[in-house]
Amino acid sequence: MSTSIKAATGGALLALSVCVAHADDGVPDNTVRVGMYYIQYHSSADDISGPYVPTGLNLSVNDVETLYLAYVRRLSVHFDLELAAGYPPLTKTEGRGPATLGSVPYNGQVISTARWFAPTLLLNYKFFDDSHAWRPYVGVGVNYANFYDRRSTAAGDAASGAPTSISLPVSVGVAGTVGMAYHLQGRWSLFLSYSATVVKSKLTTDTAGVERTTEISFGPRALVFAAGYSF
Repeated sequence: MSTSIKAATGGALLALSVCVAHADDGVPDNTVRVGMYYIQYHSSADDISGPYVPTGLNLSVNDVETLYLAYVRRLSVHFDLELAAGYPPLTKTEGRGPATLGSVPYNGQVISTARWFAPTLLLNYKFFDDSHAWRPYVGVGVNYANFYDRRSTAAGDAASGAPTSISLPVSVGVAGTVGMAYHLQGRWSLFLSYSATVVKSKLTTDTAGVERTTEISFGPRALVFAAGYSF
């Protein structure tokens, strides 16, 4: 585990130990949120390396939208613990570099797809107290990203020279968020947040025993609009 992940986890646990016991003030302790994730990938990758790979061969990741779901546990007046996840989106990767590989189109072609299961655990600090309708907050935590249903497309197989399998190991990284909560009335609230997460992995393709690799940083940035119900 990297130093930054250890620091974020340690800080979250320390804050949790301080604020986990709070007075029974009649405010609901549990909230479920439903909304939309708008995810932009600020991806960067090393040029793909391996046998028969020309120089300058790279890739990028397309933005996606998906359903946002979260459970939030109120720890105290100012602290919440949030477990956020989304319906695993189908993420598409495009080739970047030469227009063609031989006679095969490459640049701008969708060469692979994968789905993500990527829950994030956040410790949020809320400004003001429960008497305020508007409550900005900041949070820090850890993201776990598991890539599955990984597939090379027909364009990817053609670029690789034959049917190709893809390996993309699990990523664990630091996550941070800033947001705003607005209490409507009763048990209902609205939420707007923006988060950044460190997601890195080593992509390996296997084409009839020929392996090519690249280190990729996905750099997801997520804008969330959601409604919450407390109980």
